[in-house]
Amino acid sequence: MYTKEEIFEAVSTVIDPEVGFNLVALGLIYDAVCDEEGNVTVTMTLSTKACPLHQMIIQWVEEAVLRELPDAKNAEAIVVWEPEWNISMASDEVKEKLGGSL
Repeated sequence: MYTKEEIFEAVSTVIDPEVGFNLVALGLIYDAVCDEEGNVTVTMTLSTKACPLHQMIIQWVEEAVLRELPDAKNAEAIVVWEPEWNISMASDEVKEKLGGSL
């Protein structure tokens, strides 16, 4: 129903409030799939296990999918810790702006 790229585009509307970049540019979104019924699953991570906004960010991702993809029936964000996130996973723009501060 929706492609991985379309789902990534929807999730890119979610901004990490601590650093001001969207989750896709940060490299925090690992995968996304949508089945024929419109159930979307986003596989993602967070920059740290101690992220104080853990539950909020998961909720924001799920809400973004449902808001941006009108035919999506359900959205589930699954947080994984492998591979562990690091700055090299981010876009070049993010690396350039944050590279010295992380």
